[in-house]
Amino acid sequence: MSAALWLVLAVVALGAIVLAPLPTLAASFRPQRPSAGNLPWLSSRRGQIVNSQGETVILRGFNDDALLQSGRAPLPPPLTFQDALLMRAQGFDVVRIPVSWSLLEPRPGRFSHSYLRKVEEMVDLCARAGLYTVLDLHTEDFGVAFGGSGAPSWLTLPALPDWHLPLVPSAWQRHLSPAVNADLAFFWLYPNWQRLYWQAWRVLARPLAGDSAVAGFDLYNEPHPLPVPPGIFAPRVLFPFYATGIREIARVDPNHLFIIEGDLFGDLPTRVDPLRAPDLVFSTHLYAGSLIGGSFNGRSAPLRSELTQGISEAAQIPAAYWTGELGIDHQLPGATSWALTEIALSDQYRTGWAWWQWDDPAGWGVRAGHGPVDRAWLDTLSQPYVQAAPGRLLSMTYSTSRRVLTARFAEVSSPAMADVAWPSSLPPPHILGDCGQLAGTYPGGVRVRISRADCTVTLAA
Repeated sequence: MSAALWLVLAVVALGAIVLAPLPTLAASFRPQRPSAGNLPWLSSRRGQIVNSQGETVILRGFNDDALLQSGRAPLPPPLTFQDALLMRAQGFDVVRIPVSWSLLEPRPGRFSHSYLRKVEEMVDLCARAGLYTVLDLHTEDFGVAFGGSGAPSWLTLPALPDWHLPLVPSAWQRHLSPAVNADLAFFWLYPNWQRLYWQAWRVLARPLAGDSAVAGFDLYNEPHPLPVPPGIFAPRVLFPFYATGIREIARVDPNHLFIIEGDLFGDLPTRVDPLRAPDLVFSTHLYAGSLIGGSFNGRSAPLRSELTQGISEAAQIPAAYWTGELGIDHQLPGATSWALTEIALSDQYRTGWAWWQWDDPAGWGVRAGHGPVDRAWLDTLSQPYVQAAPGRLLSMTYSTSRRVLTARFAEVSSPAMADVAWPSSLPPPHILGDCGQLAGTYPGGVRVRISRADCTVTLAA
């Protein structure tokens, strides 16, 4: 297919999308959850992720790409059980696992049972350590044929140039490649490749349908609209794509959170249209000051704007909000200040996140390949927070200098328990105030009995 012919087809397809009536953005089904295993089932309600006891749950943890194929590179080192136990001991409760479509379906219609077992084994490893998992069928620069991740190499358009420009970093080579962008455009403009994608998702989800340790499915990583204009992409392409995918996955697994992402177009907002589906979560990735918008200069305003934009978009859907990725190369000047600012904002807005990432040789992780864990950086990211809250969690702040966590609860059917992440690297806490009492411990946290409907609890190291 020549570039000129491809351009003509893209224009025709785009015109058809613009002129077609807007589809119904809804997926209707009923969860069929069996008894929970190691961890309670999660769902979403009134804009919050909740567990089976109705408590608000805040998921914080790491991405780990041990199962992710990128181009021809070998797989990264596996996540070990000791790694998972350390995450849990430091107060974290979730791992987002990027999964490779290319390894799941190495040949058309032939799915790898050995790779599926690796996914299930990693989910089980995390569950035994007390960690939820989020599965992300990860796409970056469309697929492995161009050095990215996602689509198998057999799924690509022929005869389009894959430019390699001098003095341009390899990641940007892929972003600018006509072949990469043509394949992405074909994926978004024509439904046949999307059908293959949702088929792969059904194969991935089916064996996990009864596993309560799986928090949810992140349906597509960082979609971007080119060549479709952003104002058309979300309502005409992206949200109908999600509605179709949720219906397809729910045929084999109606039991988990469905996590959708906004369009990745610089740092611009997503045009959000209401999408009605059970257990919906909206996710954005927070890289202001680390990857986009210039280097961090100590001002929290750009970081706050990026986070509150995502929270606002989630409310418009409506859906719960969760940050699927945030991170910075901690070798950069100001990285610690950036991380502390992001975590303080997530406390203020009571949001969860998955740090990018646990293991990364380029400086983004707390471990670099087979090397030791960077305990100083891990301690920076490991801070107390309310992990599961009865009633309504009205506010939450943590002072890193004083090592004091303050949380305000309301509408508690007292007495009730709150789970508070408390990293093992901190001294055991004591409680200030008269409406909260320490009632036990668990790996990486303490349980607090709340004795009044409205209560402010302060825990100090």
